[in-house]
Amino acid sequence: MAMEVEQGPRPLGAMRAATGSSMQKMRGAHEWLARAPAMHAVFVGGRALATAAYRRLKCCGPDVLFVWLSHRRRVGRFPNLASPVTYNEFILRRCLHPEPRWTTLADKLAVREYVKERFGEKYLVPLIAVPETFTSSVFDALPASFVMKANHGSGFVKIVRDKSQTSYEVLRRLADRWITTNYYCQSRERHYRTIKPRIYFETLLVAADGGVPADVKMNVFGEGPDGPIIHTAVLTDRFGDARGDVYDAKWNRIDVALGHYPRSIGGVPQPENWSEMIDIATRLADGLGHVRVDLYNVAGRIYFGELTFTPGAGVFPFHPDRVDYEWGALLKQMACPPAPGRSVDSQRSAQSETAP
Repeated sequence: MAMEVEQGPRPLGAMRAATGSSMQKMRGAHEWLARAPAMHAVFVGGRALATAAYRRLKCCGPDVLFVWLSHRRRVGRFPNLASPVTYNEFILRRCLHPEPRWTTLADKLAVREYVKERFGEKYLVPLIAVPETFTSSVFDALPASFVMKANHGSGFVKIVRDKSQTSYEVLRRLADRWITTNYYCQSRERHYRTIKPRIYFETLLVAADGGVPADVKMNVFGEGPDGPIIHTAVLTDRFGDARGDVYDAKWNRIDVALGHYPRSIGGVPQPENWSEMIDIATRLADGLGHVRVDLYNVAGRIYFGELTFTPGAGVFPFHPDRVDYEWGALLKQMACPPAPGRSVDSQRSAQSETAP
């Protein structure tokens, strides 16, 4: 057993040395604290400078550099734009090299004609007004509840449940901000550049619980051996405690979370008219390649929302990350379909064998 040895008094010189060392440490600490505000200012200033530089790049920088850095910030890695593999990488390529027809089909007003040619007006949300200029007389003529939107991008939505709780001045300021927003600058989705901004008003759709109906986003990847390949994201309570669940074409819940939307606890029941929704999505997607078809389902009645050719603008993280690669493989398969007489599995096997 180790014995404790009682130590005598420390020599005076040692005590002075220890005291001097402690004083030096205290002086060093005080000096560091004195410099801390300046160091913090430099750190904060550096972050502010970086933010300002990013905003400058957002408006004026080259498209390729912007999407490259945006993908790194949001997804966590630099994208391979030369030989895309993941879904987000393919979408970035689409942002930079859009098809001409996407401009018309991404315009939320112009696309209504495309839908009308295929289904008539059955699935279109009723329009209230599409004014050339939003004036006080237009506001006065609006019903008690409505939705104000802009046609040239995403996120331009204002739900008005009670017109008496707002004013023309409030909505006009919001409309002016939307109209002067160059949506192309947000994510460099080039097909939005030439859409002429318009303000329009739609009928407010209300779910059975009084809330906003779920947004059903159907990502169409063409046909597979067992039918259409569709991965559908269902976003509930979009303007509140938003939740997102993903289902395949047979309404099997897929183990994936999209972006910042947490999954719901129990999932969403399969709609009774799910087969009709699949039919609408596939017919609208026919001839367009990969596209996301947004629909609403209100008390058994289906409404068209929009067509999106660059979902998430190529910077939408998947959880788990492997799904980014799986959806990328689906896009590659659409670009290089199996040869006649060969199964999808055999084609994939041949591609993997010839891959570098």
